[in-house]
Amino acid sequence: MRYSTAARVGSSPAFVEVAVVDENYDFRRQLEELLREEDGLVVRSYAHWDDFSTALRHRAPDMVFLDLTLDNSQGLKALEQLKASHPELCVIATSARPSLDEARATFKLKAFDYLSKPLSQGQVRHVVRSAVEAYRLDRSPHERLRDRLGRRLKMLRIERDWSLKDLSAVTLLSVSQISSIERGAHLPSIESLLILCRALDKRPSEILASIDF
Repeated sequence: MRYSTAARVGSSPAFVEVAVVDENYDFRRQLEELLREEDGLVVRSYAHWDDFSTALRHRAPDMVFLDLTLDNSQGLKALEQLKASHPELCVIATSARPSLDEARATFKLKAFDYLSKPLSQGQVRHVVRSAVEAYRLDRSPHERLRDRLGRRLKMLRIERDWSLKDLSAVTLLSVSQISSIERGAHLPSIESLLILCRALDKRPSEILASIDF
């Protein structure tokens, strides 16, 4: 596989996994070095989209720096695919040829930010810290699981146009219990999760895969 790896883990157990996807070797290495200066990050870099896509099937990172000039300017298409398959993923787009139209397209595809190359340490520090705060990536894996699972279950309920009372009536779980799960305050028990999945016509593995767990 054609990629290089750099890593630094801070003292906190809630470290953040960052992927850099960029064909330009010099920029890729520079961004690795800038990210190394920030505590609590594990950084992996990929020179080719196919390599990153392969790795993504096994484990999704928390944050991606994606080059929009990737594979002959197919970066926007890659961004669209990435957000379609992993809507919860924080994606920061980078471009060597920034334009207003590209920036608009990037934000329409729900990227977290759009940065023009080259990047300074200050830019990297600011965008990483802002992303960590916005996506609450500084929490423990257990806390993140609670939040992501709750939001996913709520989304599935809303897609069916069900109220909390409707779901409660179908599952026989209390409204307060379902609300607590959806807010990420508590994880459902295995039994409760199976009941919710059955009511929402989803396998537990499907739901966990959709939230990158």
